[in-house]
Amino acid sequence: MGVLMSRRQTVEKVQKVSLAVSAFKDGLREQPSTRRRAEAGGTRRGTLEQAVQEGEEEEASTGPSQPEESSASKAAWERLRDGRGVEPEEFDRANRFTPPAFIRPKRELHDDEPPDISLEQREQVLSDEMCEICEVWTAESLFPCRVCSRVYHDGCLRRMGYLQNNSAVEVTETAHTETGWSCYYCDNLNLLLTEEEMYSLMETLRHCEIIPETCLTLDDFLHYKHLVHKQQFERPMAEAQEEQAALQFSALDPDKKGHIEWHDFLSHESIQLLQNLRPQNALLRLLTAKERERARAAFLALDQDGDGFVGEGECRRARHAWFRKHQKETPSCNVSISHVGPMSESSPVSSGSGKSQEKTPPAMEQEEARPVDWPGFLRENVAYILAARPNSAALHLQPPA
Repeated sequence: MGVLMSRRQTVEKVQKVSLAVSAFKDGLREQPSTRRRAEAGGTRRGTLEQAVQEGEEEEASTGPSQPEESSASKAAWERLRDGRGVEPEEFDRANRFTPPAFIRPKRELHDDEPPDISLEQREQVLSDEMCEICEVWTAESLFPCRVCSRVYHDGCLRRMGYLQNNSAVEVTETAHTETGWSCYYCDNLNLLLTEEEMYSLMETLRHCEIIPETCLTLDDFLHYKHLVHKQQFERPMAEAQEEQAALQFSALDPDKKGHIEWHDFLSHESIQLLQNLRPQNALLRLLTAKERERARAAFLALDQDGDGFVGEGECRRARHAWFRKHQKETPSCNVSISHVGPMSESSPVSSGSGKSQEKTPPAMEQEEARPVDWPGFLRENVAYILAARPNSAALHLQPPA
């Protein structure tokens, strides 16, 4: 047990030493200023008028002080660049672990080549045995991520600051069910961007005057979409595209609050940027073993006759089904069908699609009859599989009707 707990003890000791070193350095910084003040007091009179004059001269030399909003905005941009997420000022780090340094991924030369994802060869999906944070094994008290193989203790998540009181119940209820829970790595789609892609996104946000870590109303969202479209295509956005943007806003605001949260907006923009800058083969390489297995199970459930093809209409409806993770469903032995497979007639999305089928023109019927094989199914669904990673109830990539 001593060996298993060694890393946790080491982290706590390092934190204590770091605090002592910081206090020592602060003391060294204060000594020269104290000495200068003492010498100044012996050579010239420390009158109130001189103090005021010195203060005015110092302010004139340094210029007017920057408002608090600018410093807060600068810190927000730095957190956005480093992929650290929102860190409120009142966040108490006294009794918390130090979050690990995040290194953004890099593109490889073979990323654009088609990956070998076989339909027949199933993958063995296993979760790690020890907590990602403290590296201690305590069996049933570990919370597995539904996307990657990492597992966590709820206590470690709290000490890292990734699990607050309002989200603890949700993690406890969903981590061991088919709904699942995404860890803080997989929950943040922005962490999929490389440094170059993140720089491109930040430049776009700056150009459109988007303030990080703020909520966006419908007018803000549409104004941003208009600016981005005009910047990319050098022409105004069409009316149909504006309606699609409004539908995307509604998908990002499932609770109808009238605004979308910053992390939902950032996830939406991150997956949009991945779609625009990377080919589908590169996106397929981002899928984890758990996601590939769920995709296999969904395709096999749709392929009733076993000929290796599904209809275009079924493939389209499957895109909606990836987001059904937010429904609190009872555990079922058939995870694939209820989780990512065909939707029941009582599903809201299914009912909407049923109404649209009543008015489906002949051309659309022929499109729905178009067969889709396993590689095509993966390519057409990969962006929606990735967009469904966050724990938020928002749809970060609205599937077309």
